[in-house]
Amino acid sequence: MIEKRLYKTIFYDRHIDQQAKIIEFEKWLMPLNYRTGIVNEHLLTRKKAGLFDISHMGRFIIKGRNSLKFLQNIFTNNSQALNELESQYTIISDKNGFAIDDAYLYRFFNNEYLIVVNAGNRLKDFEYFKLHAGKFGDVEIIDKTFEISMLGLQGPLSKKILQKVISRGELPKPIRNNLSIVKIGNAEVLLARTGYTGEPLCFELFINKKDSLLLWDIFIANGAVPVGLGARDTLRLEACLPLFGHELGTDPEGKEIPIFSSMLSLAAVSFSPLKNNFIGKDSLIKQFSALKKILNKDFSLITGLPRRIMPFVIRDKGIARHGDKVYFNEKHAGFVTSGTAVPYWDITGEGLNTNLTDKSSIRSIGLALLDSYIWEEDIVDVDVRGKKMKAAIVPYHLRSEAPPFSYPILYDKEKLYGQEKKTPLFSFKNDSALKNIHLLLENTYKNTRWRQKECINLIPSEQTPSRLVRLISIMDPAGRYAEHKKVKAFYDSEILYYQGTDFIAGVEQLLKEELSRYLCCREVEVRLISGQMANTVVFSALVDYLNRAYKKIEPERLGYVLNHHIIRGGHLSAQPMGALKDFVFIDTQTDKPAVIDFPILKDNPYKIDIASTAKVIEEYKPQLIIFGKSVMLNKEPIAEIRSIINALGIECIILYDMAHVLGLVGPYFQEPFKEGTDIVTGSTHKTFFGTQRGLIAVNYQKPEPGYEFWEAIERRTFPGSVSNHHLGTLLGLLMAAYEMNFFKQEYQKKIISNAKSFASELNNLGFDVAGDKDISFTETHQVIINFGYSEGPQVAKLLEDNNIIVNYQASPYDEGFTAAGCIRMGVAEMTRFGMEEKDFQELAQFIFEVVINKKNVKEDIKKFRKGFLDMKYCFTEKKFEGIINKIIETI
Repeated sequence: MIEKRLYKTIFYDRHIDQQAKIIEFEKWLMPLNYRTGIVNEHLLTRKKAGLFDISHMGRFIIKGRNSLKFLQNIFTNNSQALNELESQYTIISDKNGFAIDDAYLYRFFNNEYLIVVNAGNRLKDFEYFKLHAGKFGDVEIIDKTFEISMLGLQGPLSKKILQKVISRGELPKPIRNNLSIVKIGNAEVLLARTGYTGEPLCFELFINKKDSLLLWDIFIANGAVPVGLGARDTLRLEACLPLFGHELGTDPEGKEIPIFSSMLSLAAVSFSPLKNNFIGKDSLIKQFSALKKILNKDFSLITGLPRRIMPFVIRDKGIARHGDKVYFNEKHAGFVTSGTAVPYWDITGEGLNTNLTDKSSIRSIGLALLDSYIWEEDIVDVDVRGKKMKAAIVPYHLRSEAPPFSYPILYDKEKLYGQEKKTPLFSFKNDSALKNIHLLLENTYKNTRWRQKECINLIPSEQTPSRLVRLISIMDPAGRYAEHKKVKAFYDSEILYYQGTDFIAGVEQLLKEELSRYLCCREVEVRLISGQMANTVVFSALVDYLNRAYKKIEPERLGYVLNHHIIRGGHLSAQPMGALKDFVFIDTQTDKPAVIDFPILKDNPYKIDIASTAKVIEEYKPQLIIFGKSVMLNKEPIAEIRSIINALGIECIILYDMAHVLGLVGPYFQEPFKEGTDIVTGSTHKTFFGTQRGLIAVNYQKPEPGYEFWEAIERRTFPGSVSNHHLGTLLGLLMAAYEMNFFKQEYQKKIISNAKSFASELNNLGFDVAGDKDISFTETHQVIINFGYSEGPQVAKLLEDNNIIVNYQASPYDEGFTAAGCIRMGVAEMTRFGMEEKDFQELAQFIFEVVINKKNVKEDIKKFRKGFLDMKYCFTEKKFEGIINKIIETI
């Protein structure tokens, strides 16, 4: 009799020390659970940090001159999309589109790749790789499974633990699948933002065997909880992650499961032309074609993908297991692929105030391979040992987009599908319309008085318009239409579509002239009603302009775009998830929108690294560069980048989205067109004096080629984006423009001096103020304070409870806004209400008392605000009392 060889990872003795229950798993002796048990290990991973020995997984190094060609052929994903320090989920497909295995591909170094495969498939995969590598010449495949250890550190506290123990290097960028190389003590660690738990904070570590035990001990000493295979399975099931042999491979009847049966395969399969004819491509295209129709509830190609993996929740008492049959309308419709009872933390609160409690519950959930015509909300029967139990098909069991925690989603039809009645912030419970109206008016009054008379308003996106601006914004034009466009037959005269519009047409022309004078440019489009819309119009017009030669074919999208990433404070409207989404091409190299991020300085993540940016521009030759951010402490290097573009001879348009700093244009901040900007966009209500609108400005003139671009902007404004362009706020904006041109020098100088004074005093009080101390931290109206990971929302709420209104802000190192570690403040509004440098210094002291000393200063703030009720930098009503009274009589 041949003795079966069983492997042990280097952590085996540590598992024994932790009283682990050891089982045989894929020829390895591995911990099923520790003394705490599977349920507690699952729960502690969700609330704290779980430490997983995953050294049983297969690990191969692939290198050689032709390694990339090999990877592109053997894997379903686009391996060429990986830059250095990036990773991706991928699948090894056979020629028929069935999974041989799923895998993770890592590129820690430029000249080699690391592949992680399932433990039970290691030898099979290795032989399969060697079989196909021979076709590609210089490809070397090295099995490193027994030389490199692998740990998983998953859960809300994993980031803090790593930050505490890393001695050199940095965490990967706060985006999933990013990598870094760090040192913990003297041990070099390959660190990845990957994992198999569904946690938003997830890390996997590759360690030299000699350093492995030291790192295990370090993580345990710093609060990580050892977690065995049992909880690893319940965690991945709750996250709806596939397991080979269950959701991939063969089904309980022995039939092979199509790769696209798993929705995660959408992220694992690429049809990029760079991949040519990879193994299984034709079959996968057929599956994908079927899936696209199925997702539209068109089942005409269902034979190409007869079944899909769907999450379900058992509604009766009982637990579904792998292999249990599922019935729909009394007919056999598939099998359970994974099922068990999974614990979860009970939740209290709503929205941002949602919290995991100290109480937990259990639910019976699973994944099933079901006929493709079965859909979310359908009710099926699961046959569990001869007893049929009701189960609901649901979209997911867990959500992870609100770091640092993941949150269980419980099956409740009304809540899950948006039909639950929400409790309004104030209730309209009366049957009487008159009572409802009175209640609305009363609450409107209370809210306005609170914000205008009792609060210190520091949100940098906001600005209270003057009384004159507000007054004329509600006059007759507010209910009128004045659509118009240029007609070349009439020598580009503006033709209005409605009568009775002479007044507002004149207002619009005057507004263009005032804003042109303010911005020092020739043309301004003022019909846009938001800054986001302004950017959308520019992107749309640019596509139109670039395709102007011939319009009978599908238009080409924008080439490479260089901008600020949203995590680093970039405007949402300049992101491929925002206004840029439909206008930029998909880069076949990366399978992602062709958007490149500005490099930033290591010692100041709020500032562009100009030298590195020059290299990026030379490499990518961007067609559009977008400056401007929502987190803006510094001037943008417009002149420097324009010089680089000119030196390289690149045709590139520079757009400056000045939404936050539009009211600062001038000698104290920046003069964009003098410095080399082609287009300025912005919203008119942050540092500018309101109302809430948007604009586009250029300096083109006929017969410059760029003037055709301007004409495209006008077309994409109307009829492309607006019809009625909100004439009331247009009228109000003219008054605001008069104010700005009259008071701008004094106002702008005071904004910047106030912000610097505010930031410096906060720093003196011990706060961690972001920015360059040598320039008093800021060159704009904004001030940023770092409070530590995920502390921002709590600090913002604490200040709001004391009538200091700020907003929480993610830092360049945070995974998302729910994990924001900063608060963002702006001095524009309160400067306009008369606050000086000394007043902001006093305000800094109030913030110190609230945040550090936990003192309630609400009444003190009310008294403080009484000194700042009269707006400055605007025209006083006394000068226009007669005409104002006449205007009021018409309301």
